[in-house]
Amino acid sequence: MKDWFKVLAKGLLISVICGCSGGNLIKEIHIGLYNNNELKIKLDVMTSKPVDLYAEYWIEGKQPVKYRSTATASGTSHKLLLCNILPDTTYSYHIVTVDGGDTVVSKPHTFKSHQLPLFLQEQFHAKTAAKAILPVQFNDGLMLINKRYAPGVAFLVDAKGQIRWYHMIDRLGFKVINFTRDKTLLSILGRNDEPTSYGSEILEINMLGDTLLHLTKGQGDFKQTIHHEILKNDKGQLVTIFVDQKIMDLTSVGGSKQDSVNGDGIMVMDKTGRQVYKWSVFDVMDPLKDPKILKTKKDWMHANSLNYDVDGNYLMSFYNNGQIWKIDSKTGKVIYKFGQGGTIAMPADCNFTQAHAAHINKQGNLMFFDNGVEKHQSGVYAMKIDEKNQTSTIAMHIKLPKEIFNGRMGSAYMINDTITLVCCSKRHIVVLANDKGVLQWTMETSVPTYRAGFIKYEQLDPYLKP
Repeated sequence: MKDWFKVLAKGLLISVICGCSGGNLIKEIHIGLYNNNELKIKLDVMTSKPVDLYAEYWIEGKQPVKYRSTATASGTSHKLLLCNILPDTTYSYHIVTVDGGDTVVSKPHTFKSHQLPLFLQEQFHAKTAAKAILPVQFNDGLMLINKRYAPGVAFLVDAKGQIRWYHMIDRLGFKVINFTRDKTLLSILGRNDEPTSYGSEILEINMLGDTLLHLTKGQGDFKQTIHHEILKNDKGQLVTIFVDQKIMDLTSVGGSKQDSVNGDGIMVMDKTGRQVYKWSVFDVMDPLKDPKILKTKKDWMHANSLNYDVDGNYLMSFYNNGQIWKIDSKTGKVIYKFGQGGTIAMPADCNFTQAHAAHINKQGNLMFFDNGVEKHQSGVYAMKIDEKNQTSTIAMHIKLPKEIFNGRMGSAYMINDTITLVCCSKRHIVVLANDKGVLQWTMETSVPTYRAGFIKYEQLDPYLKP
């Protein structure tokens, strides 16, 4: 591993446990994998009468640190899921039954989790810089990382580079993935022969790996290829970027009479694929006024991120023109354009070129990853935008080491006021950088993840805990 500071299921885990315990209420306990996943353990518990029950479990020898299973309603057949599992680790557990206000704890049992499958081992290598002290906030959450080609894998990884959760799909890749306020994972799926962040399916799963929603191109109004972003709005509707192809007469600029221009748009659908809103870059711009249109017509603007401002309007970043737009989510009017040639005046020392992962950070500033293509040095900006006066000031600027220059893709999200989690996709590396650009921690990845998001444990409760 480089020193960046200096330059499937195997069957049941154990056999069936038979007998009576827990006040003679528990008849049988069967233990195995849930959804064929090594980090999700299922307990099937049979009781002699209808009761409420749950399991408490802990790493052998580390009691009293206990975790709790999912619970089930009253009945005689119970399915309990243990989600906070480490690989190749011995656990103890007991069953807690609640019957008419009486709580009974069974005798303890043990099991040992399997190792991860070989293809999931050695995926991430984390290292802390000498004398660096990682912020406590960084150990209070997990990174969301996705493998974009088949078989696709979504990972939640801790600061040690340890996989704490994963979900795999066979024939497609996770092109883009986001964690929702409903504690679900929403993603765009795509084939290996589709461009890196483009896909034709939408998948939503819960933290147990159960499918909640699966839409395929062709269903309802879902007719276009989608790419780079998939979100949920406050109404639970799906919000994504789509490829909007327009047939145009480009003879006036040297093209053909029936030429194709591929632009971008925003589409909002309900969970059945019915379109409820649509916006296109063609609504606000004329390709004939772009002097480079013959060169860029196959991917005119290349939108690469979509998010919300605090007022509910859209923020959309474009790679090809190096701008970030704020778009009225109701009228479709462009409120401002930030970047070279935009409507917001920029400070002279804000010389970013191409942006990814534009969003409003916890300080209320417009934050984004600067690919830094022209200067061959990537970085991170947070900008104070004054919409009324159409001006901006730099709230934060991190210049990353030139050794991890990342000309495509990437992301940057604040961990605290002075530390930022940065993904340099093309370099296969995720880093923690302070506000001076000094790397505090690095994690090499076996896959070029599109982004590295950060999810606090409190958002993952009760499924995952420190």
